[in-house]
Amino acid sequence: MNPKRGFASDNNAGIHPTLLEAIARANVGHSQAYGNDAWTERAVAKFREHLGSHVDVHFVFNGTGANVLGLSSLLRPYHAILCAETAHINVDECGAPEKLTGGSKLVDIPTPDGKLTPALVEPRIRGLGDQHHVQPRVISISQSTELGTVYTPEEIRALADLAHRHGMYLHMDGARISNAAAALGVPLRAITTDCGVDILSFGGTKIGMMVGEAVVVFDPKLAPDFKFLRKQGMQLASKMRFVAAQFEALLTDELWLKIARHANAMAALLAREVSSIPKVRLTRPTQANGVFAALPAELIPRLQEHAFFYVWDEPTSEVRWMTSFDTTEEDVRGFAHRLRELVGG
Repeated sequence: MNPKRGFASDNNAGIHPTLLEAIARANVGHSQAYGNDAWTERAVAKFREHLGSHVDVHFVFNGTGANVLGLSSLLRPYHAILCAETAHINVDECGAPEKLTGGSKLVDIPTPDGKLTPALVEPRIRGLGDQHHVQPRVISISQSTELGTVYTPEEIRALADLAHRHGMYLHMDGARISNAAAALGVPLRAITTDCGVDILSFGGTKIGMMVGEAVVVFDPKLAPDFKFLRKQGMQLASKMRFVAAQFEALLTDELWLKIARHANAMAALLAREVSSIPKVRLTRPTQANGVFAALPAELIPRLQEHAFFYVWDEPTSEVRWMTSFDTTEEDVRGFAHRLRELVGG
């Protein structure tokens, strides 16, 4: 029997069929290793079509690797990264950004919605030039955020301008950047290149790839030696063509957009379906492919038996439901129906 689909994470979904086919097509004959292949060349060209001919693109295995290496290219050990308290680099990367950037400090900032603003960040930019203080160097944002919210182009530009005014950089953790662009109805460059982002971690796994993320450097002068960081950071794939082939397919004929639109639409449907159920309260706006809700704690394990998901905040019984490329309307309506039964029963 096939395992049932759940709402725990878009990481839990399988591989999108088109991307699996791309891997199979690349699995013919021999090819040079370590990115010296036609698939990598074509995939980089696709990124440049979307983000600008000037960008450098480096493929890595996973999101933590992309974030750590992207940040490392900008940092010295006495630097600080300003991020939201809920940021993945702060909560879910086991201290890797601080350890593997040589000891740079994460300064986490509380936010009401997972989004940084100039008003929240600027008071933390202090001690510049003072040898007794860690030096703020990077503002890091997640798009979409860990709370499912989305930065508009104007909000990103404001943060980039603030960073650049102080001689700092803007890093974007784009694990779900495709979902954010789809939610906003804008091209990928509108929330990256055009807004002054300096380094981007571009998510592949959560949008349907088997493995692989990309580090995009918008000004190649920022990280001229990135290939050495990637190798030293154990993120250089020998058979890179299989990562690159997926990205080439993902960025062709707007596949990334079709997948993201579907996942977002399923989240919107789920939010609508559960919003009228008594004792269930949506806790955050549903803007991308995540739904956050509070429900009676005693119902959570019984609902997880129907389809697994994670509890986001134990004390408040807030849960997170994520949708993906293979989420169906039947999945959503069946899940909402079961929740309705539990509340009523």
